[in-house]
Amino acid sequence: MKILSAYFSIVGLALTLLTGQQAIADPQANASARYEFYSPSFDATGKVYMGREIAQVMGFQGAAWLERQNRVQEERTDVLVKALALTTGMQVADIGAGTGFLSREMAKAVGAQGQVFAVDIQPEMLAKLKRLQSAYPNITPMLASERKTNLVPNTVDLAIMVDVYHELSYPYEVIQDTLQALKKHGQLVLVEYRGEDDSVPIKASHKMTEAQIIKEMRVHGLRHEKTIASLPWQHIVVFTKP
Repeated sequence: MKILSAYFSIVGLALTLLTGQQAIADPQANASARYEFYSPSFDATGKVYMGREIAQVMGFQGAAWLERQNRVQEERTDVLVKALALTTGMQVADIGAGTGFLSREMAKAVGAQGQVFAVDIQPEMLAKLKRLQSAYPNITPMLASERKTNLVPNTVDLAIMVDVYHELSYPYEVIQDTLQALKKHGQLVLVEYRGEDDSVPIKASHKMTEAQIIKEMRVHGLRHEKTIASLPWQHIVVFTKP
């Protein structure tokens, strides 16, 4: 019976992933019904949300990779920041900020009158972010939890997650929490490695297709404004809070 049960669990996961069907019929259901659990794939968790297996979190031990010298050339983060069209005085949330690589560039763009809330779940990353404050006083480090960003409601013009969303243990809850922090008509930007493109040199569990991103944001009532394809490896998918 155990063997038979395991077989049907594997088949169930395969069907879920292949068809892209939601793990639950009602996205407003409680958290225990929202997610399904299976034996994990390579570098993933076995936890499935809306047909997508959630990837493992890159720990603070990988901080050096975030700060690698060729990151700008590989990912064109300069093009990304320009595409965000940030203006002086904006309040921006960098969710999953890591070492603050992008936070630093956005802090320059919003100026002294603006603010970048650098949010991360790992205390070790937060310690690195706090070291930025002397050079970038408009960066505010914030410690998040698995379900909450801890951002103040109605304070953020734009929230961005760069290669972060696919790793969230509770994606539905975190997006809901992020939405309450966004101002009316505020923007949510998800930057993810392109799952449609096999040439992108990133593990499959750490990539997402544009269709999957839009599908998962639709349950929150977000409006898909545009997808920017100007980066070498990633989508820039822009949503607006209605």
